[in-house]
Amino acid sequence: MVTELLRIGTIHTRFLRCRVLQSPLAGVSDRIFRGLVRRWAPDALLFTEMVNATSLELGHGLQKVEELASESGPIGVQLFDHRPAAMADAARRAEAAGAFLIDINMGCPVRKIARKGGGSGLIRDPELARRIVEAVAAAVAIPVTVKTRLGWCGSDADPISWCRQLQEAGAQLLTLHGRTREQGFKGRADWGAIAAVKQALTIPVIANGDVNTPEEALHCLAATGADGLMVGRGTMGAPWLVGQIDAALSGRPVPPTPGAAERIALAAEQLQALVAAKGDHGLLIARKHMGWTCTGFPGAPQLRHALMRAPTPAEALTLLERAYGSTAGQPWRISSSEK
Repeated sequence: MVTELLRIGTIHTRFLRCRVLQSPLAGVSDRIFRGLVRRWAPDALLFTEMVNATSLELGHGLQKVEELASESGPIGVQLFDHRPAAMADAARRAEAAGAFLIDINMGCPVRKIARKGGGSGLIRDPELARRIVEAVAAAVAIPVTVKTRLGWCGSDADPISWCRQLQEAGAQLLTLHGRTREQGFKGRADWGAIAAVKQALTIPVIANGDVNTPEEALHCLAATGADGLMVGRGTMGAPWLVGQIDAALSGRPVPPTPGAAERIALAAEQLQALVAAKGDHGLLIARKHMGWTCTGFPGAPQLRHALMRAPTPAEALTLLERAYGSTAGQPWRISSSEK
């Protein structure tokens, strides 16, 4: 079967062979996590963790942009801020570093971001949102996209008008989460509202919200008519999900969900990579990943409980080694250099 390409932009057109996008996830979608996702979905468009344009201006968060050159597939940089000039400057930096596209976050519901006019806060100031899109689009040659929500709250949500404004300002693709900012991640995503926006716009629309399995992905595309899907929280502890959904959309056999032994080995691999990159602090970051990954098999709750309390990377790896041996029926040795 020939995979349908996703086209982004007109003048500086970019094409994607995979219509499933991995959402940027703060504290999750770092370089190591993205490498695992690419194991199952090498052609997927992935994103850095979202980058604060002001922080980048001050010299913070540079690593998130500077490491783009090491990516083996398309990588987007998601920016957020309330200052058009700062956003434009950050976009230029990301483009120079090798970003596939620039995504503007207008959907993050976190209060400390929204109340400063970033993320979903821009839904309440459409004029500022328009100026930000125009400034970024004028600053770079690569496509500029926007990730947003249906509105601020249910009583004032007008997603069609809101999304049309973003398209007119220069957005070349829109990812729409089927909830308002008021909902956060509660309730069901409104796929019908996404369908209405898709009908009203001429740029590609990516559906987001409540897509956690290949079956849900197929239902979402059928319900929304969207050009593609973005998955987010469902990939926490499941970096194979993007590849599974891509296979389902393309009519290929869906890769099997890893079993207990594979999950434990994956958790160990991620832990070791994080410790190698960040020292002992890598254990603190790895704890949440190990908690998400080590689930769905006998003894998993006890293993997670022990892993969350392991004081050193070596002790965490020993716990995983023992769990692997009891699950796979064979020993798995960790060299002394890894402990």
